[in-house]
Amino acid sequence: MAVVLTPAPETSTPLPDDPPIVPRRRPGRWAASALALLVLALVLNSVVRNRAFQWDVVGQYFTTAAITQGLLLTLWLTAAVMVLGFALGTLLAVLRLTDNPLLRSLSWGFVWIFRSTPLLVQLLFWFNIGALYPTVGLGLPFGPEFLTVKTVDLFGPTLTAVIGLTLHEAAYAAEVVRGGILSVDHGQLEAAQALGLGRARVLRRIVVPQAMRSIVPTAGNMLIGTLKGTSIVSVLAVQDLLYSAQLIYNQTYQVIPLLLVATLWYIAVTSLLSVGQYYLERYYARGSSRGGLPPTPLQRLRTLVTRAGVRA
Repeated sequence: MAVVLTPAPETSTPLPDDPPIVPRRRPGRWAASALALLVLALVLNSVVRNRAFQWDVVGQYFTTAAITQGLLLTLWLTAAVMVLGFALGTLLAVLRLTDNPLLRSLSWGFVWIFRSTPLLVQLLFWFNIGALYPTVGLGLPFGPEFLTVKTVDLFGPTLTAVIGLTLHEAAYAAEVVRGGILSVDHGQLEAAQALGLGRARVLRRIVVPQAMRSIVPTAGNMLIGTLKGTSIVSVLAVQDLLYSAQLIYNQTYQVIPLLLVATLWYIAVTSLLSVGQYYLERYYARGSSRGGLPPTPLQRLRTLVTRAGVRA
């Protein structure tokens, strides 16, 4: 006789569907956003409709020869100061990291002096260097001089601006480079030495790429700061962007429009430098995170356009 087992009928009732997920209400965030948009609309309305800004005059002088020549001098001065300043700053940073106490002390003293005095004071000091040294000569120590030049003829306003800004920039660049080098883990250097790599290759392939991740953001801020800081050379009658605008409004008495011209040019150049800094940071950040780099704003825009096209 066979015994057949049959399952008992199901008596349990089915579970109800999961309740819908309702996003958290954030009335404070919406109210703050609405208030910010209202303030922004009021500011834009006042800027656009205020006739005192004289936007027609701004457009008239925006690309004039005097303004563009001052802009080119500002860009040249910024590039020269950054290159020379970081070259000297790198040398000072290396001296700070050496075992020679004399060189280390000299480097520290240079950084201490030029970071302790205001930039305007340094520029005025170099501009009046002729009061200390009326002539500069080339010759033998304690002997005859073969060439003598008046300091007033040698140190013009532009050269004075380059020297003052470069020395001031080098003091800060030295600390930036030193901090970047110290940010590299010492174990990386020990592993490279264990593999038998030379010092030049270790510096080029291991130290510099990792140090640049710390150097580039600060160096980018210094570049933007130097671009705007070059406007201080207008006190030396160097015809940069700001001084060119001042020369024009001293004749036309249109102060606000000419200041707006200089401001818009500074904003445009600073924005381009910020974009370059962003992509340079991404370049040196490769391999620093396991998840990969986040998408760029252009890649995000392409993704949004693609999704919009697929939905359509």
